[in-house]
Amino acid sequence: MHIFSIVLQSILAIGFLMFGFSKFGSKQMVDEFKRYKLSSAMRNFTGFVEVIAAAIIFIGIWNDAYAVVGGVLMAVTMFFAVLVHLVRVKDPVVKAMMPIILFILAVVVIGLNWNTL
Repeated sequence: MHIFSIVLQSILAIGFLMFGFSKFGSKQMVDEFKRYKLSSAMRNFTGFVEVIAAAIIFIGIWNDAYAVVGGVLMAVTMFFAVLVHLVRVKDPVVKAMMPIILFILAVVVIGLNWNTL
């Protein structure tokens, strides 16, 4: 099961790095956060949190406690992303699928590494 956790953490780390850095100036993300009715400060904060979470979960490959912390940070971030999509801007569920999937994967990482705390 440890190999599965390492692969999953690597995928999440790479994904969150890409998504996080895109929030610092990508026109698409600027437009999306306007659509979400969220400020540029919130966009930058979200990007910062995603990059930090990616670094923490990557460190978690060698230290399981970090995997749990990174997973929790990712799960909380994606929980609020799902809320923004479904409640704030009333997107169809299809538009919220990426944060839903990332939330589930983060919870799986937490579960796989929880016993090491």
